[in-house]
Amino acid sequence: MSSRQSEIRRQIRRARRSLSKNQQQAAAENLARRVARHRLYLSSRNIAFYWPNDGEIDPTVILTQALAAGKSCFLPVLYKGGRNRLLFGRVNAYSRFAANKFGIPEPDIKTEGWVYSNCLDLVLTPLVAFDNGGNRIGMGGGFYDTTLSHLRVNSNWQRPYVIGLAHELQHLDSIGRNAWDIPLRAAITDQDIYQFDTTSEA
Repeated sequence: MSSRQSEIRRQIRRARRSLSKNQQQAAAENLARRVARHRLYLSSRNIAFYWPNDGEIDPTVILTQALAAGKSCFLPVLYKGGRNRLLFGRVNAYSRFAANKFGIPEPDIKTEGWVYSNCLDLVLTPLVAFDNGGNRIGMGGGFYDTTLSHLRVNSNWQRPYVIGLAHELQHLDSIGRNAWDIPLRAAITDQDIYQFDTTSEA
């Protein structure tokens, strides 16, 4: 991670944490409207969301809508095997949660109920910043890049499709790419939709 990317992370994390509760709620509702009409969301059955943290844009509005539409919805679970990796647990309106080591709620289900990312059609991922080339800066732990590394290793793998969710203030012209980064198919903010790969259909 370059010093420039580290500075971008610091500045944008501070900016998104400064948003008021009302601003966050309005952004979540605007985001949900845009996600709901995206072709990859509409064609996907098994979708991973995330629990918002550190000022991240809140996807729970669209998660609630997805459950009502009969889609299978999942939230990330930290892999306990010693690597920065995620598994995914299915959730519904009655799910119970337990905080992980970062204080983020996870589905409180037995291990045999977890699924791997290649069982999903779509992953809606949080991010700190994204650029016009579909590059993404995360929180620095590499959890999503490790979890989705099969997409980089084997170009024949198409799923899950990866869409980043963000506040518009997290959109930059260029942030660069590291060798291990998993590029986004699209990014959706409270104000716009950015498409980076229009050649693949779900």
